[in-house]
Amino acid sequence: MIVQKEIILPGLKRGYHLITRLIEEQLPDLPDKGLLNILVKHTSAGITLNENADPTVRRDFEVFFNKMIPERDPSYIHTYEGDDDMPGHLKSSVIGSSVTIPITNHRLNLGTWQGIYFCEFRNSGGHRHLVLTVYF
Repeated sequence: MIVQKEIILPGLKRGYHLITRLIEEQLPDLPDKGLLNILVKHTSAGITLNENADPTVRRDFEVFFNKMIPERDPSYIHTYEGDDDMPGHLKSSVIGSSVTIPITNHRLNLGTWQGIYFCEFRNSGGHRHLVLTVYF
């Protein structure tokens, strides 16, 4: 069996946002065993799993990715949507647009220190759509 739901995140500022609890609140009753897939339906945002306790990790992500993929690089051709657009596309490809998480005993089977990050790479990304698919 498959259950699918699309949710809309409010406009979040640029950065790495811990959304584990928000995702869990949107899910139906989970099976004993299964999988959750989360897809970000945008090309300048991403999703990943990482540290859920210390918020400085999310700040360090921002600093690192801005060094690795800077804005206003003169080699970019796709620049008409703003300085943050092409870097947003590149960061999205590096981080990825989906994650799959096992479900065990009716809960997401995340590690003790793992949380779900929504990664907003645009200064003003606006509302973002996520597709949550639970496989029983």
